[in-house]
Amino acid sequence: QVRLQESGGGSVEAGGSLRLSCAASRVNWKTMAWFRQTPGKERLAIAAQGRDGKTVYDKSVEGRFTISKDYTKSTLDLQMNSLKPEDTAMYYCAADPNYSDMGGVPGAPIFSYWGQGTQVTVSS
Repeated sequence: QVRLQESGGGSVEAGGSLRLSCAASRVNWKTMAWFRQTPGKERLAIAAQGRDGKTVYDKSVEGRFTISKDYTKSTLDLQMNSLKPEDTAMYYCAADPNYSDMGGVPGAPIFSYWGQGTQVTVSS
């Protein structure tokens, strides 16, 4: 059974940091990614990591966020630094067994499995 469960969200002031974690039944998917979504908007990828370790980031978070896997804990993590109010969103973890193109951030329809999400709120 596939399990993806996000944690680590919360409220933080601008400039602060948060670390999100996605507890997964396994982390050796072809691709795993973090998405975020605000009400009425499309769910968009912000960071993805392939099975080979290659990563790709959306320009809006590049240099501030870091995606990584912890194989001992079976988690996909997202370290978020220098947070901005525009980072406020629901954050989702996703995994896919087939997709492997790290040429750019992938779209949501590609992913087969999703977590329930964790809310991040950044105040100014």
